[in-house]
Amino acid sequence: MATVSELLSANLHDVFGNDDVASRRAAIERVYSTDVAFTDPEGVVVGWDALEQKAAGLLESAPAGFQFVEEGRRYVSETHGALAWGFGPVGAPAVRGIDVIEVREGVIVALTTVLAEPDAV
Repeated sequence: MATVSELLSANLHDVFGNDDVASRRAAIERVYSTDVAFTDPEGVVVGWDALEQKAAGLLESAPAGFQFVEEGRRYVSETHGALAWGFGPVGAPAVRGIDVIEVREGVIVALTTVLAEPDAV
């Protein structure tokens, strides 16, 4: 069973930072519950397929050379975790945010992404 810290990493790197369709889908099925709820500034989507569409859409629309990097510590409890990240060229993220996850039975059941205000980037 994955730890909360491992799930934070897998969410960022194996799913949202992964442009290989097959391995991304395998990670989605390993990391999230079938009815995972993902909330971001655009709204809420539910389920593996919707989450996969969000990740694919983000990666497909990003300029070449953009990647996710962890920024700072991972914060974890038995059921929740948070991880700050940057997305953009290495050393010059265009966007920053924080992912907050809720975990039950070793998988993510809820994921919320909060973005930094533009002037805070």
